[in-house]
Amino acid sequence: MRKKITTLYTGEYMSLNLRTHYTSQINPQAMNGAEVTLAGWVYEVRDLGGICFVVLRDREGRAQVTLVKKRTDPELLETARKLMRESVIAVTATVKAEAKAPGGYELIPKEITLLNEAESPLPMDTTGKVEAELDTRLDSRFMDLRRDRTTAIFKIRHETLRAVRNYLSDNGFIDVTSPKVVATATEGGTSLFPITYFDREAFLNQSPQLFKQILMSGGLDRVFEIGPIFRAEEHDTRKHLNEATSIDIEASFCDHFDVMEILENMVAYVYSRIKENEARSLEVLGVDLQVPAVPFPKITYDEALEIVNAHGEESLKWGDDLSTLSENTIGAHVFKEMGVSHYFIIDWPTEIKPFYAMPYEDKPQLSKSFDMMHRTMELSSGAQRIHIHDMLKKRIESQGLDPEGFDFYLKAFRYGMPPHAGWGVGCERLVMTMLGVENIRDVVLFPRDRRRLSP
Repeated sequence: MRKKITTLYTGEYMSLNLRTHYTSQINPQAMNGAEVTLAGWVYEVRDLGGICFVVLRDREGRAQVTLVKKRTDPELLETARKLMRESVIAVTATVKAEAKAPGGYELIPKEITLLNEAESPLPMDTTGKVEAELDTRLDSRFMDLRRDRTTAIFKIRHETLRAVRNYLSDNGFIDVTSPKVVATATEGGTSLFPITYFDREAFLNQSPQLFKQILMSGGLDRVFEIGPIFRAEEHDTRKHLNEATSIDIEASFCDHFDVMEILENMVAYVYSRIKENEARSLEVLGVDLQVPAVPFPKITYDEALEIVNAHGEESLKWGDDLSTLSENTIGAHVFKEMGVSHYFIIDWPTEIKPFYAMPYEDKPQLSKSFDMMHRTMELSSGAQRIHIHDMLKKRIESQGLDPEGFDFYLKAFRYGMPPHAGWGVGCERLVMTMLGVENIRDVVLFPRDRRRLSP
């Protein structure tokens, strides 16, 4: 790939072959003696007098540039010796197979072009020799992304979302996008970010829930969305964000058991794709990824309470939601008894689930709802939805909400809404638990929480 670029100082044009390969694309045996151009950052410079090593890092790995004093042009050697760490360079060189070098090869340079020199000192160390605090890394995220560990996390996140899209598309789901600026709360409650929308108040959407249900009436039948959601909750924990990425589906002519099967199969598929396609990233992170077996076990809400009250450090009564402590108690018990990391809690009390969750006909105090759990936290909530207009309107009223504020939503239920079900799963929590990451902010490029609004 050849590009014309303008030099910073003169405005003149020069032609640079900026990159022919990434470091991982060099095959030492097949390409021994070939000329290549790599571009990236100066990871380190080791000047040993008679020999100088420059380690170039790009997105895919590292390559060692070797300059032997007796066989290298003095001007080229001096250029290499003066390179500052994290400066941007392009290296045109001959590939030489070398088992002891990174990737099994070294580069014998013909030209080293300094594209942009980095200032010193750096805001943080990129080698991992000096560990930085999370806030320091997030304040300088541009530099943190140059660390192998951070790069590996976001390559896995990319592969996770690609696998989700592939799985859902291959199973008949249509990718949709719902509004993120709305006139009313999606699910009621007060966890809303108000904004000024011209001359009136609006809100950032908590969830695509109402819109994906409306699409069921429209006949799209199976839809999914991957997009941001906003929750104005004043949490300050390792697993909460105020802006997150949600993976949502809705499917017609399905009940809650049907969509649970879709969910567990999708999670297993994602794990298998990560294991297959991101083996190097897993190695960098030191993760031995195990694909969860399907089907995931199912325990009822009542059974979950029994586990907490028998083995936990707190006591819960029927109708209570599960705290983080209770989730950990249940997860540890399920893992010990069944040897699994993922499971479902089903049949939740109707009153603690959203108004659109369908109650059982013979036990209206229970809803056809579920949470998918990792042994350390909740990953997903879902349910069969109420598809009967009058029933849905009464449920909205029973939660102290005004049905008139949901008129745009209720209208769709008056003209042939099919039975349907769906779920939402947090992308960040899915990646976080998959990799054993301690803080959810590590799997978000630029996290938004109570304290962080920049960068």
